[in-house]
Amino acid sequence: MDIEKILNNGRMMRSITSLDPQEFEQLVFSFEKEWQKQNARKTFEGSPRQRRVGAGCKGHLGSVHQKMFFILMYFKLYPIQEAMAFFWGMNQGRVCDWIHRLTPVIEAALGRELKLPERQPKKLHAILQDCPELKFIIDGTDRRVRRPQDKDEQKKHYSGKKKTHTKKNLVITSGKRVVYMSQTQPGRCHDKKIAEEIEDRRFPCGSILLQDSGFLGFHPQGAEVWMPQKKPKGKPLAPWWKKINRAISSARVGVEHVICGIKRCHIVSDVFRNFKKGFDDRVMEVACGLHNLRTDFRSAHA
Repeated sequence: MDIEKILNNGRMMRSITSLDPQEFEQLVFSFEKEWQKQNARKTFEGSPRQRRVGAGCKGHLGSVHQKMFFILMYFKLYPIQEAMAFFWGMNQGRVCDWIHRLTPVIEAALGRELKLPERQPKKLHAILQDCPELKFIIDGTDRRVRRPQDKDEQKKHYSGKKKTHTKKNLVITSGKRVVYMSQTQPGRCHDKKIAEEIEDRRFPCGSILLQDSGFLGFHPQGAEVWMPQKKPKGKPLAPWWKKINRAISSARVGVEHVICGIKRCHIVSDVFRNFKKGFDDRVMEVACGLHNLRTDFRSAHA
């Protein structure tokens, strides 16, 4: 595939990779560093390298730009691997190899750029304390998966809310950025249960946490919780509570915009088809990192 014309076309770049040309060039430097780091000692097949990097036959993805374009195209469009094989002039097996080889590279590149969300609960307090605004929103997001064949797995992944089989993650946002992402859980797991698994539930003193009624009873130390009030049984909700609920909902809509930004990558919005263990968690982390990259770059150049 000839990508030279696409790299200079902003509209096509956003449609195919989710990034502007300038954002792509910003990330490609870190991507090249991580590619060299991860492939200095091992070959494509994973055996110890006996010749220098670049020796031997030239593959279909010769340049670093092609490699990064390839994996971003897969994340954004999420075509079947046979289609990727047709576009790039290789067989389906080689496409699968490239996907699982380049995904750790793009993840490490985003980590080098400090765009990945925090994953360790014990570091949550320190990460939140570094945010410029001590106003956070917590919410869960579901991703559809194929219906498992095992009956126990079907029951575990079935979401009664979505009426389908899903994977679930919890995200905490500050402004337009994702600052924390939980481990991927089966769709049946409740949002509050995932939140309670955060070992260090201390928030910075004076912080505000906006949450919906799905987190009823979750009140981290140091945070002032804002949550809509439910109507009392058999009684109408007071007019002043209705105004407060509308204000909270208006503020909480920001997390929905962030989740929409994450799901610009179709790999986390379409039905997930990959089966490699742990890959479902990794792609969600990369999608969050790409969203943070776009957010930071466009805020800096607004």
